Amino acid sequence: MSAPRLMGWCLVVLMALSAPALALTPDEINTAPFVADPATPSAASPSDATKEKPAKSKSGKAGKDKSARKRDKDKPKGPQGLIVKVQVLLARKSISPGEIDGRDGENYRKALAQFRRQNALGEGDRLDEATWAALGGPAATDIVTTYTVTAKDARMRFPHTIPHDFAKQAKMKRLDFTSATEMYAERFHMSEGLLKALNPRLKTLKAGDAISVLQVAHDRPTQPVERMEAVKATGMLVLYGPGDAIIASYPATIGSADTPSPEGEYKVLRIAHDPRYEYDPKKNFQQGRNTRRLMLPPGPNNPVGTVWIALSKPTFGIHGTPAPSQVSKTSSHGCVRLTNWDAEEVAALIKPGVKMRFVEPSGS
Repeated sequence: MSAPRLMGWCLVVLMALSAPALALTPDEINTAPFVADPATPSAASPSDATKEKPAKSKSGKAGKDKSARKRDKDKPKGPQGLIVKVQVLLARKSISPGEIDGRDGENYRKALAQFRRQNALGEGDRLDEATWAALGGPAATDIVTTYTVTAKDARMRFPHTIPHDFAKQAKMKRLDFTSATEMYAERFHMSEGLLKALNPRLKTLKAGDAISVLQVAHDRPTQPVERMEAVKATGMLVLYGPGDAIIASYPATIGSADTPSPEGEYKVLRIAHDPRYEYDPKKNFQQGRNTRRLMLPPGPNNPVGTVWIALSKPTFGIHGTPAPSQVSKTSSHGCVRLTNWDAEEVAALIKPGVKMRFVEPSGS
């Protein structure tokens, strides 16, 4: 390939890599109108967990019918204003959709289904007109707000990366955010993609600069939490109050096939904020070539995030995560993993002694 042509291709690649996320304005979110979901059931519906898996083709891969493939093809590529609005309204009711990303995904659908159940709107995970009205969608115009960068924000210094190896992490002073983008996204419960979509010129910020963020602050439930359930079938942590009323719910990663979560009922022993993480391969799991005990420093990118809620089952607990986008989508080492902000809300709602029950898919 000639030098001019090679330089041309390099320029195209660089432009593609530096292109901002699909832009989205605050007004498009704040004034997003209601649009009904199609009548077809969602592929991410929690109720699908009990249904038979689709038949596999000769190649061994699960097949999709033409309508399902068309729905996937027709899905918008970037975050959608209406979905952002609904996700924020759900989060304000302590029915968490996890990381708010403006996309039609599993955690969004689980939260919709939970809201419908709690408000006697019927089973399913569709956004219909009754659900939209019950959420307060028609009157809600304060979803996106403006945040002014403080002098403290501007002084923050971030590690370039967090090494995967625990031995290297143990040598760091703090497992902090790796960028201002990550910091602001987590502070306002957003995906980095949505933050960039709202702020296309988001690069180096200085004190006094204004950015568009989500208005996620809300009044937390005031009822006392009497018990919690980690529901393995749906990947949800549900908090119950007096009269078995549901107080709050959160998408969660609950164990894995290799390291399943425990069975039965336990109690909350203690709650630790900004915890250190003690790695012990003899008690927990083997990470890489690390065969000795290590103490990892605190921080939002600590393996258990910003909160550790210890259970009466040794080494098991409820905790945050350095990867909020992966909650309920990847496995854990037996614990109940939430986004950092959801773990912090749970910690604020419960006390030591609260019962914690792991519910099997059968409901036993």
